[in-house]
Amino acid sequence: MKNEIIIKDLDDLDRAAEEFLQKIGDNRIIAFYAPMGAGKTTFTTALCHRLGVGDAVCSPTFTIVNEYLSADGEPVYHFDFYRINKLSEAVDIGFYDYIDSGCLCLIEWPENIDGLLPSDTLKVHIRVNPDFSRTLTWD
Repeated sequence: MKNEIIIKDLDDLDRAAEEFLQKIGDNRIIAFYAPMGAGKTTFTTALCHRLGVGDAVCSPTFTIVNEYLSADGEPVYHFDFYRINKLSEAVDIGFYDYIDSGCLCLIEWPENIDGLLPSDTLKVHIRVNPDFSRTLTWD
């Protein structure tokens, strides 16, 4: 069954993030596929805020992974693999330890590490619409 959430504008992010969290069930590894500027980091930030993350959320473009704590003390891992050139770079940062932790892992630019993603990864596609709204889809 195909799932879809439309984000009308920035003011609609909080609602969309809450709806997304309700719909993903027990999925802990979420990969966001979208072109540059489509809103991967913006949506990840909204998700983290809905989870009660008190820290500033920013893209880990240079650090590759940021760790946040949700309101209930659970780690949330935020990855950005934009600058990854070889799969071994992801392995070297302990990627498998993160995804095997059972904690929520939010991944930007997963296409750069597709060979490492487990089969149960929830693959979410973000599309920019002509009216600049965004559509999130996943199976």
